[in-house]
Amino acid sequence: MTIDRVASNAQTQVFLSQIMKASNALTQSQAQVSSGKVANDYAGIGDKTAMLEAARAASGRVEGYKTATQVTLNQVNMQDTQLSSLSDLAGQMRKAVTDAVANNDGSTLMTQVQSIFDQALQILNSKDANGNFMYGGDKDNTPPVSVSSLSDLIALPSASAAFANGTIAHSVRTGDGEQVSYGVLASDIGTQLMQVIKDVATFNSTSGAFSGSLSQTQADFLSTSIGSATTAATTVNNAAAANGFVYNRLKDATDQQNSLSTLYTGFVSDLEDVDMGQAVTRLNQNQVALQAALQVTSQLSQISLLNYLPVGKA
Repeated sequence: MTIDRVASNAQTQVFLSQIMKASNALTQSQAQVSSGKVANDYAGIGDKTAMLEAARAASGRVEGYKTATQVTLNQVNMQDTQLSSLSDLAGQMRKAVTDAVANNDGSTLMTQVQSIFDQALQILNSKDANGNFMYGGDKDNTPPVSVSSLSDLIALPSASAAFANGTIAHSVRTGDGEQVSYGVLASDIGTQLMQVIKDVATFNSTSGAFSGSLSQTQADFLSTSIGSATTAATTVNNAAAANGFVYNRLKDATDQQNSLSTLYTGFVSDLEDVDMGQAVTRLNQNQVALQAALQVTSQLSQISLLNYLPVGKA
């Protein structure tokens, strides 16, 4: 009779199965510790895949809104600076006319009018960071003010004819179903100021130049223009106030977007990121389990009947 190993095939198969399970678990835990992710494919995410993709899509939309809103905030902030400058110009126009009447001296009036026109034209035809005309509305590829000189303005039937901007102001989507109009049209903020400039310049060229002491006709005309200049300044001030309100709305939208971004980022992280402390613990446990399964299986293959036969006496 031959002495053979104890029949251990069934036990060996069980331990080999345990080795495979322990090896797979170790590989998975090593990948999690290395990548920081629960899994690198949808199979590892399991039934949470739909929630994960929905959260990622929502997070992507919020990030898009954040980017667009921040760009718009920068432009609205620039508009605020320019509207303040335009308001100052309207105030200068009113002061120039008022001083001429009060001092009965129009010798410097047209010099001031020319300077105000040049600065106002530069503001109204300014461009944004993308090279589009800021106050052009839906026609932002052409200058909103078509004249380039004071003489061009004088030649027009009215100041409104100098404006070639569109009729629809710019807007930005700040969230799902939320849109904020932020654009300012050149014609809305500049027509009255340009009309006052045109009226004074036209009078100067057709009814007597403002070169010194004012005639009664000149004084009467300029007195009337003070009211028009005041109205122009009020219009620009109102536009600046409205622009400030828009800025606050966009700032509030940004705060909300940041909160949503944090929420979605955290939600996505909860679904796909591992708890590193738990992952390291599982890694250590899986290493021990695999080592134990390998050791037991190795010992099992070495067991023989000789291990259980009594030792005879000589």
